[in-house]
Amino acid sequence: MSFQAKTFTASAALSLADADAPLVVSAAAGLTLTLPAASGSGTSYEIVIGTTVTSNSVIVRVANSSDTIRGIAITAQDGGDTAVAFEAGATADTITMNGSTTGGLLGDRIILKDIAANLWSVNVIMAATGTEASPFSATV
Repeated sequence: MSFQAKTFTASAALSLADADAPLVVSAAAGLTLTLPAASGSGTSYEIVIGTTVTSNSVIVRVANSSDTIRGIAITAQDGGDTAVAFEAGATADTITMNGSTTGGLLGDRIILKDIAANLWSVNVIMAATGTEASPFSATV
């Protein structure tokens, strides 16, 4: 496995070759990254926003309708020295960063770990503008 950062400028399906190294998203117009099926392998992906999203969204989603994402997103609020946290619900399978209310600003980070069959653990550390909202949804 390579530990050198890899830059994404277009949508892609992630593979083991992408694991355990920083994955930098440099796509102001957004893109979609699809995770491999969760199997409990312990594989980790760290996705860093390298260019603020200005249109569309950066979307990270699971590979199939059986997989889910569980964890939290901690969001720095732009109105002061405060933060808000969002929990991924039991059916969450997608993370959407829109460049505003759900993150997607330069430096935001998503850390995912394949912890069990059909289950990804996630920690999102992000900033947001406007009325902050959860980046988690069920769309797959």
